[in-house]
Amino acid sequence: MNIFTQTTGNKSVDENPDVVLIHGWGMNGDVWEGILPALTKKHRVTIIDLPGHGRSLETPHDYTLPKLAALLANVLPEKSILVGWSLGGMIATQFTLDYPQRVNRLALVASAPQFVKGNDWPDGTDKDVLDGFADDLKQNYPQTINRFIAIQAMGSDFAREEKRTLRERVFRHGNPQPAALEGGLDILRRENLRPRLSEINCPCLLIAGEHDALFRRAAAQKTQTLFKHADLNIIKGAGHAPFLSHPDVFLHSLLPFISHSK
Repeated sequence: MNIFTQTTGNKSVDENPDVVLIHGWGMNGDVWEGILPALTKKHRVTIIDLPGHGRSLETPHDYTLPKLAALLANVLPEKSILVGWSLGGMIATQFTLDYPQRVNRLALVASAPQFVKGNDWPDGTDKDVLDGFADDLKQNYPQTINRFIAIQAMGSDFAREEKRTLRERVFRHGNPQPAALEGGLDILRRENLRPRLSEINCPCLLIAGEHDALFRRAAAQKTQTLFKHADLNIIKGAGHAPFLSHPDVFLHSLLPFISHSK
């Protein structure tokens, strides 16, 4: 299966590991372009388009976390720092569990190990919200993506600008494939990685938005306790995409983490 990757940056310093950026549901690798210049000064950075998104047109029949991790294993650097946003964070977590020897550090951006609320996970997203998106996908998936974008920007200090940027970048390379949208949304609705987070031994960083409606502050704080080694930074005034709304504050959190990975 052909998966689009694009690698840029400086690899002149051997001890600086590669950085891999994994986007969220319905998006593509272009969503990271605003922070790339800062990351590529000292690191070689690879962005990917997940299967069925952007320039990766093929979609596997079994759109599951283990399958996506296995597909990425074929195209990612031999060892790298993974930075995953939202659904991309769940995929990065699965990759770290399945291929621990290939992950130097793990940074999760607005990414819950379980997005849906449960009896033992009261700060998740209401199941009806994501079920509604699943139903709407069958009717009008571009409109559904736009609604999801609105939720991602909700509560952000710069919600209007954030929505505009996400809308422009998500459709830049054409529409995401419906099967990939359905598969990714199914992961968000059903997966629970909480029981396995303690298996991860590499250093981890969680970055969350203060007003994130999909990964609430309380859920972020509880997620931190499930890792052996994890720091948590909550960005004030940010929603679900802090690297878009507050890039300078986001980089102030991320850059020291990836720079101490020698």
